[in-house]
Amino acid sequence: MKEKESILIIEDENAIARILQLELEHEGYEVGRAADGRTGLEMAQSGEWHLILLDVMLPELNGIEVLRRLRQSDAAVPVILLTARDTVPDKVSGFEHGANDYVTKPFAMEELLARVRNLLRIFKASREGESEDVLRIGDLTIELITRKVFRKDHSIELTPREFELLLYLARHKNEEKTRDEILSDVWGYEYIGDTNVVDVYIRYLRQKMDKGYRHKLLHTVRGVGYMLKEPDA
Repeated sequence: MKEKESILIIEDENAIARILQLELEHEGYEVGRAADGRTGLEMAQSGEWHLILLDVMLPELNGIEVLRRLRQSDAAVPVILLTARDTVPDKVSGFEHGANDYVTKPFAMEELLARVRNLLRIFKASREGESEDVLRIGDLTIELITRKVFRKDHSIELTPREFELLLYLARHKNEEKTRDEILSDVWGYEYIGDTNVVDVYIRYLRQKMDKGYRHKLLHTVRGVGYMLKEPDA
């Protein structure tokens, strides 16, 4: 049986922490919770966590101080900061103290879950000796840390779900993937309905990354599904 990945939530607002816990457990993660910075730091340092969701405004110790102390003993565990403050200095301070990502309240749960999955994948690859910060398929560039996508020098704005779909296809470039496989691996659960949702999101991606370019990267495999194909493959 696959070992569950564990996530620690350090958040003093009980309603937010509870919702996060329920959503993460629904996604299959093991979840721990702390309601203040001091307790959160102790739990973070004493446990083996795959990822930490850390609120900035906390009693006892604020989130930035928790992060600073945590990084003195553990430089590896990925940390996503949760905060109501969206100013550049606040973000810079968080990143300078070792945060891996930054989410502003109120946030869309789908986006947060996508960022959690993204960071867990990156750090899992790093632990397994497959560290990757950037994926390239032809003239398409996908930056995993910043979640930015470029076709040549043109920036492509994607929704969280579009990014997850593109990343999945990129990691399986030149492989034929069925709609059912895509639903299971990208959406992460058995989608209630039919596989038309995959066709819809593939159409969105084509409009954003292939339209206007001579060489198409996203291909339909008739009778099967879809494939992200390198130009020379």
